[in-house]
Amino acid sequence: MGIITRRHALGLLAGALPAAQIELPPGIEPDNGSFKGTRESLREYEIPEWFRDAKFGIWAHWGPQSAVEAGDWYARNMYMQGSPQYDYHCQTYGHPSKFGFKDTIPRWKAERFEPAELMRLYKKAGAKYFMSMGVHHDNFDLWSSKHNRWNAAAMGPKKDIVGMWRKAAMDEGLKFGVSEHLWITYKWFSTSHGHDKTGPQAGIPYDGADPKNFDFYVDSDEVHTKLDWNESGIPEWWKRHWYLRIKDLVDNYQPDLLYTDGALPFEEYGLNLIAHLYNANARRNGGKTQAVYTSKREQDSEKGIAVLDVERGLVNTIWPRPWQTDTCIGNWHYKRGQQYKSAKTVIDLLVDIVSRNGNLMLNFPLPASGELDVQEMNVLSGITQWMGVNSEAIYATRPWKIFGESPATAAPAATQSASFNERNRKDLTADDVRFTTKGGTLYAFVMGWPEYQAVIRPLALNTELRVGKIQNVELLGFDGKLQFTQDDAALKVLVPAQKPGGDYAFVFKVTGALSA
Repeated sequence: MGIITRRHALGLLAGALPAAQIELPPGIEPDNGSFKGTRESLREYEIPEWFRDAKFGIWAHWGPQSAVEAGDWYARNMYMQGSPQYDYHCQTYGHPSKFGFKDTIPRWKAERFEPAELMRLYKKAGAKYFMSMGVHHDNFDLWSSKHNRWNAAAMGPKKDIVGMWRKAAMDEGLKFGVSEHLWITYKWFSTSHGHDKTGPQAGIPYDGADPKNFDFYVDSDEVHTKLDWNESGIPEWWKRHWYLRIKDLVDNYQPDLLYTDGALPFEEYGLNLIAHLYNANARRNGGKTQAVYTSKREQDSEKGIAVLDVERGLVNTIWPRPWQTDTCIGNWHYKRGQQYKSAKTVIDLLVDIVSRNGNLMLNFPLPASGELDVQEMNVLSGITQWMGVNSEAIYATRPWKIFGESPATAAPAATQSASFNERNRKDLTADDVRFTTKGGTLYAFVMGWPEYQAVIRPLALNTELRVGKIQNVELLGFDGKLQFTQDDAALKVLVPAQKPGGDYAFVFKVTGALSA
């Protein structure tokens, strides 16, 4: 028998011919629906109202890289000599030429995974939609995949993780989403084909270079130790393989939301996949598309096509179309000893995002067992308590004329730099105010507890905002009557002696301000 090539191995995995025999570009059968796989057609897409109303979702960014509990990008970084995860792997398991990432998968057992119980907790905390990771850059499918034998139903926990999450979400009446991170795997996982540059193991190939492992570690013409997030150098056969894998995920689990970790990939492949997602969803919903697709590239979301997603950050103003922040209370993948965001930090983000016409998708990283740790439960409990009092000012709201006021707003200059800007944020205080509206009601969030009175300057009379004469002010969670005055300087509200539950983001329900 001749030597099997890497491309041949992956081609067999995809149910395709060897790369040398594929007539490129391979054809894609167009979906028989109203949307076609072109930007012109998909610009007619409209974001469904459920997404605009939901405001808050929870994500389980959980997979085989959680088995080691050593944080993000373990499957890549363990093959990069000198990285902390490489050092940890060598000390714990041995050199990656002998014990690779594939060998850590049996340690992901999910022995305490109770999706129904977790979903009840997430719903109680206010989530209106839930997202399961479908496949990360590590090339491991979390569903019973027909195009990839490396999947959670066949190994590791030996459970259809996506299917279990979907059932739990639907049982609780939540919309269901899946995330795919697969498109960049061709480059991301290429470090597994490398070797140490120095030391006693120098030049010895890692296990990704072994031909018998090519169906997992993916062929790549070079080792991308410096990762660029563009499609240059990614071959056609991988694009088709990506399309087949994600189409299988969409067809079998019918997500309400599909998230791509990056821009819409591989133009004609990506556009046809989105058209298929939208058309299949419309056929289940009386001809009207209720599905959402997210992209991190603004050009994909300016009109139709997709919803803009901003990773670990937020836009600098009220965005004209609904958008989403995705972030995490800690690392994306579980890391022992990780310090998490506080419930206050999460609520500050949620309110700030919703005031700018956005949604928050928040990841709680599960450990290998599938059970939230004590610190995560504390964060979740804080969110639950706050939402129990104040959620009416979040759900089904729309932005006001301005998102709010801060003494010194450190916003990004443009949305191109919005991703990852949350690291520059400081806790909001009583001097920070944010707004949402619902019908004839204006909600004013004072982001900390005022010592004596809340001073809300944008609600002054005779300003360019054309605020109406305020008739009544209520404080959510407080049953008593509030004293207030409105003049040309501000709306001033005397606050009660005791805080109405919680320590942050107090909501004043204002009647009359929108009548002007």
